[in-house]
Amino acid sequence: MEWQDEGLVIGARKYGEAAVILELVTRVHGRHLGVVRGGRSKAMRPVLQPGNLVSAAWRARLEDHMGAFVVEPLANRAARYLDRAAALHGVTLLATLLRLLPERDPHPQLFEMANVIAAGLDRPDAAAPLMARFELSLLAALGFGLDLESCALTGACENLAFVSPKSGRAVSRDAGAPWAPRLLPYPQFLQDDIDVAPPEAAIAEAFRLTGYFLTRNVLGPRGAAMPASRALYLDALANQRRSSQTTRAS
Repeated sequence: MEWQDEGLVIGARKYGEAAVILELVTRVHGRHLGVVRGGRSKAMRPVLQPGNLVSAAWRARLEDHMGAFVVEPLANRAARYLDRAAALHGVTLLATLLRLLPERDPHPQLFEMANVIAAGLDRPDAAAPLMARFELSLLAALGFGLDLESCALTGACENLAFVSPKSGRAVSRDAGAPWAPRLLPYPQFLQDDIDVAPPEAAIAEAFRLTGYFLTRNVLGPRGAAMPASRALYLDALANQRRSSQTTRAS
């Protein structure tokens, strides 16, 4: 058995004296593990860092075996993360979220989204809205998609402002006003295809929304908590914004 695919590196661990077990999310073959011979060499270590894009050839005697990878670099990004806290925590969060996918279950749209995020993590203002959209898409891929097309109370498709924490359905601003404190915000940028940088408050609202349903529907039933990297990522984003505002003010 063998195939070749593009893969986003999400982790590698020591295997024997010189090899590693590499974990990729690939475009066609989903989340996949394989042994990389010589993966701990000086030449290979920089290639096998989370966030990098590689060309991977996988081979195994039987399909259900772990098999082995031969990889070539396509985009080495990890070095760009080193002096940026938001990027470092962001790539850790992205890898953790991707590990929620079943092994060898292909999700090409999620691969494309994750690859774009990894390429832009050193630009936090661009990456943060994409990360929130990714979490929303991940919920759908795992079978817990939210019903956000129309208002659960009126059927209206416009002026949607809230999401019910019970049903996961959208609620319009007018219909939801009496229960607003009990509802989750539904920021406008999650509803639009327009590539405009949303305000800081809207990004925080989006992560509050996705975080609630990830915890309730995905992590909680697995006996897991929200990864620490998520809070660290959001804190790093906030710190960077404050630093930028201070710089502009001075």
